[in-house]
Amino acid sequence: MTHKNKRIFFKHFITFLGVSLFSQFATPVIAENIKINVGALRFTSHAASFVALERGYFADEGLDVELKFFQAAQPMAVAVASKDVDYAVTAISGGLISLAQKGATKVIGGALSEEKGIDGSQIIVSKEAYSAGMTDPSKLDGATWALTQTGSSFHYTGSQVAKHHGHTFKYKPLQKVGAIIGAMKTSQVDAWAIVPHIAKPLNGGGAVHIIGAISDYIPDYQVTVVFTSADNAANEREKTEAFLRAFSKGADDFNAALVDKTLGEDAAEDMIKLIHKYVYADRPYEKAAPSIRNGAMRINKNAAMNLDNIKAQLAWFKSEGLVDSSITFETLVDDSYVASQ
Repeated sequence: MTHKNKRIFFKHFITFLGVSLFSQFATPVIAENIKINVGALRFTSHAASFVALERGYFADEGLDVELKFFQAAQPMAVAVASKDVDYAVTAISGGLISLAQKGATKVIGGALSEEKGIDGSQIIVSKEAYSAGMTDPSKLDGATWALTQTGSSFHYTGSQVAKHHGHTFKYKPLQKVGAIIGAMKTSQVDAWAIVPHIAKPLNGGGAVHIIGAISDYIPDYQVTVVFTSADNAANEREKTEAFLRAFSKGADDFNAALVDKTLGEDAAEDMIKLIHKYVYADRPYEKAAPSIRNGAMRINKNAAMNLDNIKAQLAWFKSEGLVDSSITFETLVDDSYVASQ
């Protein structure tokens, strides 16, 4: 090989080596198709995760997602703390706050929220309670208010209704949403507040009566949040940001199709069919579709959080003695991932 040819060879070799090294280090670790578990409830309000999975947004971010379904908020928080679930969406609960204090969980974003002009969580009463005169929230003094667990979001919303009217409620934990629905239908409990895709069909079928809306009492309510393990929040930023990007794309699609209704009827129907795979999947599409459509509430754009309301919720949990009074907002929330709203 001549001297000139050697120079040409090494020039091309160095160029090749540089491109190879650049490609190696430019490819993010997240592109390795990392498997994660995402916690959810079979509610329309969890649609952002369903959409992100079905439309490939998680896959685009290098995430191989499996959904894990729960029937209440607190067990989901325990699953995230134990790392059986990587990311989850649910309401703030006493369990979630206590686990954050132990350094196990961290809220990293917002999801469902109450918004003026959009039907949100409805206050419902049993047929027997309605017949007894509980025909609007101002007449609920002494009512039995249904909960999944003490310290759940249902406890918080009930307390805000009671506080506004100066009422006293008897709270009844029933562990699962399905059990509460059964208790409402048989008048074993008087009142409850639940998202519209559950409240409206129950009301339409005559099983309960809608008598008010939670937005009248908590107009800026951050109903659900996105959370993960404290370890993920602190040490897996690239993966966590990838999850939030995909989740946010799913939320954008959902909002456009069913909340803002800017994409037309065909897009709305496509969205309902997608959600039906996960919500009311045991019902024929024709019966499930109206409930899914009527249950659409805003999912925060870019997973933004209503920090003021989260602080108000934390203050309530502390005032009720449901969590340690020393826990701080910073212990519960890592607000470095998303903007506030």
